[in-house]
Amino acid sequence: LVLGESGTGKELIAQAVHLGSGRNPNSFVSQNCASIPQNLLESEFFGHVKGAFTGAIRDKKGLFELADRGTLFLDEIGDMSPDLQAKLLRVIEDGEFRPVGGRDTVKVNVRIISATNQRLEEMVRDGRFREDLYYRLNVLTVHLPALRERREDIPLLVDHFIDLACSRLAMERPKLDPRALYALYHSPWPGNIRQLQNEVELLVALSGNVILPENISPSVLSHRPGSTKREPMRGTLRELVAEATEGLERQVLTATLQENSWNKSQTARQLGVSRPTLDQKIEKYGLKRESEDRKEKNE
Repeated sequence: LVLGESGTGKELIAQAVHLGSGRNPNSFVSQNCASIPQNLLESEFFGHVKGAFTGAIRDKKGLFELADRGTLFLDEIGDMSPDLQAKLLRVIEDGEFRPVGGRDTVKVNVRIISATNQRLEEMVRDGRFREDLYYRLNVLTVHLPALRERREDIPLLVDHFIDLACSRLAMERPKLDPRALYALYHSPWPGNIRQLQNEVELLVALSGNVILPENISPSVLSHRPGSTKREPMRGTLRELVAEATEGLERQVLTATLQENSWNKSQTARQLGVSRPTLDQKIEKYGLKRESEDRKEKNE
């Protein structure tokens, strides 16, 4: 069971689990439970036989049969109807189901990964979600934090999304102005990683050789009331600014050093600082090559 706000990457986690398992040669089938019309839910999940209802002109396999020996990812599981919840529970327990209009049961071996941005425990207490199904699905829980709770990932994600956008748009990679990275780092991101990716793609498309803060969408730069709750800050303004600046500086230094294969002279030129200043900051933050870090851990 993968829990997290919209846009935190729940389906990516499900895909990673599938690819890292023995089921990866078989199908990964994804379905948003909120997007299927109520009258087609049972047919979509369990399939149907020809003539089962008006419009059923041929046999059709359902999601469970398509995902046999693979993984079925059920997104927005909290939006599933009570009737379908009962049938899903039965499939999980028995490993078999009967297609709509069919007489024979079909046996399947499917790993189910479900996800929601709702509070399932509260829904169980309120009677809106079956308790027995909840415990069946909640064997192993993965909580995905919101992007605003793990800002240290933002520089790495921005770098990755720039590469993706450039590849898709067949463009040369633009440089990222540190001021733009600073602005992206401190935005609230109520839409989480999905919103960040969309914004970076827009920036790449609109920018020339350099991504500037002037190109960032006003909706990203401004905190919309009610879009998300910001965590209370602790400390004086000077302390908070220093802490935020150091965290961002460390991320920028690490990313630029890696980009230049730890060529310090080239890194210093790119960042507009002297070589001694760069050495001081490397020592200050305890930055090391990945190979050196692994060697120390092994020792």
